[in-house]
Amino acid sequence: MMRKILTVFLFTVISVCSYAQVVKEPDATKYPEWTRPVDPFRIAGNLYYVGTADLGCYLITTKSGHILINTGLASSQTLILNNIKKLGFKINDVKILLTTQAHFDHLGAMAAIKKVTGAKLLADYADVPVVEDGGLSDYDLDGKFRTFNPIKADRILHNGDHIVLGDINLTMLHHPGHTKGSCSYLFNVKDKSRTYRVLIANLPTIVTDKDFNAIPAYPRIASDYAYTLAAMKKLKFDIWLASHGSQFNLLQKYKAAKNYNPSVFMDKQSYYQELNELEDQYQKKLESQRR
Repeated sequence: MMRKILTVFLFTVISVCSYAQVVKEPDATKYPEWTRPVDPFRIAGNLYYVGTADLGCYLITTKSGHILINTGLASSQTLILNNIKKLGFKINDVKILLTTQAHFDHLGAMAAIKKVTGAKLLADYADVPVVEDGGLSDYDLDGKFRTFNPIKADRILHNGDHIVLGDINLTMLHHPGHTKGSCSYLFNVKDKSRTYRVLIANLPTIVTDKDFNAIPAYPRIASDYAYTLAAMKKLKFDIWLASHGSQFNLLQKYKAAKNYNPSVFMDKQSYYQELNELEDQYQKKLESQRR
């Protein structure tokens, strides 16, 4: 009898563990712009856009190799790699991989691209567990399945850390809330006329429908959002971009940037407008919890 009980128990454990290993990317068909192709283009200097109509993916090139930030959905692997090739760059020259947040719509193709390129993945310390377990430990999910293939982080980043490759020096900014380790990047790029200070921002959109005080897996979420909103208002930059093209009017600006026009991305007013709207949403969520 004990043997039967033990057998049933082990079968149950194995079944649960096997279920937890399944990679099940959430359905994104209601967001067609997440997979809609756009031609890659030069944003400013040695910074290029290689993503889709809404999922922001960026290539920074140097003589010592290239940096790729974000990869979109799993199905975007071929599109992104082809976009890099269209720009005249070699896939195996990608040396560093970065992400702005540990969600499937930005990490979906990361494991595959890491394997193809042999590049090193650098990630914010607070998102590393989610990156490495494929989304199982995401604070807003139930932990029953992975939402993307796990990726081993080769270097763990903290707020203010520098990422150096060739003549490029990025500063990683810890901007938690959307995920525990959401982050932004500040760096300079140059063209023949000037130097541009670029911000690739992960805006603190509220992803959870739960009350902040009802998320035991992330007890600091409310204070993290407050920190990020305040920190992002203090940043100094010339050009700003984001994790989602819709957040900085990518498609509208893309039309004006086809003939190389960095100035269309120097729209600071829209950046502060986005932050103000997000702060209003944050305050309304706090107020609703007090009722």
